Amino acid sequence: MGIRKWNFPVSENDKSTIAEQICSETDCTPALANMLALRGYTLQQAVEFLNDDIVLHNPFLMKDMDKAVERIVQALEQGEFIAVYGDYDCDGITATVVLYSYLQDMGARVMYYIPDRDTEGYGMNMGAVDFLSEQGVDLIITVDNGISAIEEVKYASELGIDVIVTDHHKPRDILPDAVAVIDPHRLDCEYPFKYLCGAGVAFKLICAIEDDIDCEQTLYQYGGLVSVATVGDIVPLIGENRIIVKYGIQSIRNRDCIGLNAIVDVAGIESSNVDSTSIAFMIVPRINAAGRLSRPKEAVQLLLSEDEEEADIIANNINEYNDIRKDLVLEIVEQIKQEFRNKPSILEQRIIILAGEGWHHGVIGIAASRITDEYMKPCILFSVEGDEARGSARSVEGYSIIDAISRCSEYLTRYGGHTQAAGMSLTVNVLGKFARAMQIDAKNNFDIMPVDQLRIDQVIPLNSASVKLVDDMQRLEPYGCGNESPTIAFIGCRLENVSPIGDGKHIRLRFSQNNTFISAVYFGMTLADFPYNIGDILDFAVEMGVREYRGERDISIKIKDIHISGIHQDKLIVGRQYYEKYKRKEQLEDKIRNYITPNRNDIGIIYKYIKRSNVFSFGYDQLWCRLYPTTKINYCKMMISIDVMEELGLIHRGEGEIPNLSIIPSEEKTELENSEILKKLLGGEF
Repeated sequence: MGIRKWNFPVSENDKSTIAEQICSETDCTPALANMLALRGYTLQQAVEFLNDDIVLHNPFLMKDMDKAVERIVQALEQGEFIAVYGDYDCDGITATVVLYSYLQDMGARVMYYIPDRDTEGYGMNMGAVDFLSEQGVDLIITVDNGISAIEEVKYASELGIDVIVTDHHKPRDILPDAVAVIDPHRLDCEYPFKYLCGAGVAFKLICAIEDDIDCEQTLYQYGGLVSVATVGDIVPLIGENRIIVKYGIQSIRNRDCIGLNAIVDVAGIESSNVDSTSIAFMIVPRINAAGRLSRPKEAVQLLLSEDEEEADIIANNINEYNDIRKDLVLEIVEQIKQEFRNKPSILEQRIIILAGEGWHHGVIGIAASRITDEYMKPCILFSVEGDEARGSARSVEGYSIIDAISRCSEYLTRYGGHTQAAGMSLTVNVLGKFARAMQIDAKNNFDIMPVDQLRIDQVIPLNSASVKLVDDMQRLEPYGCGNESPTIAFIGCRLENVSPIGDGKHIRLRFSQNNTFISAVYFGMTLADFPYNIGDILDFAVEMGVREYRGERDISIKIKDIHISGIHQDKLIVGRQYYEKYKRKEQLEDKIRNYITPNRNDIGIIYKYIKRSNVFSFGYDQLWCRLYPTTKINYCKMMISIDVMEELGLIHRGEGEIPNLSIIPSEEKTELENSEILKKLLGGEF
């Protein structure tokens, strides 16, 4: 895992002015006002953000909402048979439950249908439409899908079934010819807030049917379920979404939903401690696990349950599915890492694209997310089953995966998604062509690819870390996509002590700065893998919270990232990408080629450092961080130097995922002129 780029806040005069205005017009502290200003909030936006009142938009501002309400009221009055057509992820499941339970309460003749992940895949399909027709369905209402179901909606109409589409995915050029198409992303939709999840749109439909213009009463009834969907679908937690989640969390804490109560209990969460983080990492994965393992109806049954004993049984089953899901993801990730070890050139590509037979397509999205997070690159994983390959993609900020996939869609049988995540299907015989097209598209659009970044909200000295500061920051809750938990950076701190905790799976670090000392926990980092020494001057980014013990409140600090103080991150990241361009044999300008070609002195410096280290086992980024302050060697030149030394038998890289660089003892003098790598570089060849 390489060093991640930190995105520091830019302090500008206008931001300072806005911070002062926020501070004077609200009751927030200067520290919080400054954070809001640096996150880009205007005075008006900050006032609305800090307002505890429920302020939601009129649902009839959505295009076609009036048509949908008219048709549903007609179905209710005439006793028509309605089918709620959902999806098998957390958003689709909860959206199904919300709309189905509402229609049931209204006395409707209603059923729900969720396609089988294994045999049907995402969205509407002809077989499902045939089935619903056989059941005598008069009206289909889609939730969290349908915006791309052009042919399926047409087919339903031919069978005499009306369709209302409610979705939140980006539409294509042509919309389905449905009775109503409700999607805030429609170009002709003037609804002010565009980022509702599928359950959020279904919630708005219910508000409209109820003529609950301010949505307040409907929110109290369905807020818990809609908040879980909103967090689970990773839509921006701003505007209406933040209000929904804020009040939905309170509903979950009040134990208003028997099914959610059972999940909370089986996950081991204290109801009073439910927050957006526990929803994201403990509740949502369990609901998703049922859908990922083709058992979404059990999750629907759980969330509809009005019997505590039944709910407990189903929740325990779903908990087991979640354990199975974890094992499946771990198995896929380990296979991928072994592939990286066997073929390191995969990691030199702009996008990581891999396929595997037997990979469970229900969990490859999670595996792709893990790979993107660890290797800081967009990733697409395909599960191959016979002649079909189903893929799931994850991306980094600045690289819209859905736009890239759309540009290469000639190879796909179906696709859809968002900027940071997408799904697709294709036939196996064009998988290689699609992968090449994606790499070429990335090259054509980005000379240097966007990289995953860690946004820093504030840089403060150690002596400013306090319970008061944490209490201020907690006014930003609930946290989530677009409203992340604040990340605080401490710059230039001396490492005083490192000690293992949690059976050696984690470490506790102690730092000092100007006679102030603090401790922080680094979860998932072992003593053996920690690359820093006592006395090193380090920068570290953290999340801060408050812990209580025997009535005393104190700050708790969790490390998110750490590196040598003062490193030039842009030089590291650009150098890393130019080395990858070199390894891909892409054309480089002469001045770049000369800049990255090492000489005897460059190679000698690196050789001596590795020799002094005996074995350097902390990766190339860490090696460059150690070398650069005194040598000013560029990253790409360092890597080529290592390649040359390995070619000439001077060093050994080791076999692990992270290279273990060591010297190969030899009495013979090595002539750099024998290096084919250097000959090609000096000759302008790659």
